[in-house]
Amino acid sequence: MDLHTTTPITTVVNRAQANRRHGSRTPTLCSLIYSCMDSGKMLIGDGVVTDLSSNGVGIRGNESVTPGMEVTLFIDLPGTTEPFCITQSKISWVNGSRFGAKMETLTLEEKNHLRFFL
Repeated sequence: MDLHTTTPITTVVNRAQANRRHGSRTPTLCSLIYSCMDSGKMLIGDGVVTDLSSNGVGIRGNESVTPGMEVTLFIDLPGTTEPFCITQSKISWVNGSRFGAKMETLTLEEKNHLRFFL
């Protein structure tokens, strides 16, 4: 009989990074598509939103990004028929396949939609 064991997953949080966050993050699990330019080529990836706040998104994605990249996000929020589109955001940190994007500018409609979800 084989015994299967799992290795616990641990996360090291960079305290300087954690202290930069303004406002609370809501743990979330929904799909998204993201797109950006990388060395003159269009990069399109998909993944999941791991947490969400009024000015940032935690993401686990399948395409590599680097801090400073400008990215467009299409988030499938629960209870909506159309993806929530964030056209202006910037990658703020990367750790393997996980990364964070700061929402640069939101329209009033986008802010209200996000506020309703949070």
